[in-house]
Amino acid sequence: MDTHGTESAQGFWNLLTTEDRYVLRTLGQSRKYRSGMTMCVEGEPATHLFIIVDGWVKVFSVTDDGHEITLALRGGGDVVGEAAGEIAGRRSATMQAMETVDALVVGYERFSSFLDTHPSANRAYRRAMALRYSDADMMLRRRTAMSGAQRLASLLLELAGRHGSQADFGIELSLPLSQEELASLVGTSRATVARALSNWRKRGFIRTGPRRIALIDLPALRRVAGPGWGT
Repeated sequence: MDTHGTESAQGFWNLLTTEDRYVLRTLGQSRKYRSGMTMCVEGEPATHLFIIVDGWVKVFSVTDDGHEITLALRGGGDVVGEAAGEIAGRRSATMQAMETVDALVVGYERFSSFLDTHPSANRAYRRAMALRYSDADMMLRRRTAMSGAQRLASLLLELAGRHGSQADFGIELSLPLSQEELASLVGTSRATVARALSNWRKRGFIRTGPRRIALIDLPALRRVAGPGWGT
């Protein structure tokens, strides 16, 4: 088994009790975003956060010369855009729906009051944020100590643990990401990503299709990812 426990496979929404979910829904608005829709734009005033109930969201920033940098990928259960209300008051990144996204939009003040009055939800939020910070710290360590292929294997394993669906042949990721976006997420080149995916396909570690990657041989990918993922 890898070292990531079952809690790391659950976002904030999934950690809530049925009662807390009901209350939170009364405080926010349910919204559906079509694939490609922009949910918020870097630099605009931030008044609310998003809880992703279902679907994938890409978080990215654009450099002064127009180059897009993919910062994170968030899926069902995750909270997105929570930091802007606490720190700067403006969005630090742009968020885009990568497929149809069902989200709960909640104002910062209402969300904060909800956490203050619902201890179990407060614990769930703190746990989810601690896991996210731990993941961010781990990613920084990986970028200095691991190759691009190792970081890609780690990312796929992490996404499989959080958002993968079990299939007869392995774990399937409905992953609406280009090779450029995968490269940006793990801090390597598109060529490195393309070589790694091609190599793993030939060796039977993965299968790929339109907007999908299936992880067939998890022990092999864990060996590629290196220490920390077990066998």
